[in-house]
Amino acid sequence: VTLSQMIPAFEGGRWLVVNPYTRDRFQNGDTPPEGLSDEPSLVVFDALGGDVGQTIGFIEGREASTPFPKPTPVDAINAALVDTVYHAPKK
Repeated sequence: VTLSQMIPAFEGGRWLVVNPYTRDRFQNGDTPPEGLSDEPSLVVFDALGGDVGQTIGFIEGREASTPFPKPTPVDAINAALVDTVYHAPKK
């Protein structure tokens, strides 16, 4: 994709293609898949510096434009960089 006009709100960020780590996989104790999974991917705007293979927390939908001072055409943003996840699945 080539953008001919830059939207000022997106300066300093980049776009990530991410695989959602679903609640079912999390509850089952599965590890996040490496690379692209069979599930649909999502394009997320990232201004926090998420990297390849890193777990992030993202917001999608109308709430994704909330951090921007003016209305911004974005459907999903990176809201958190996750260092470690501790979870004890329900038995």
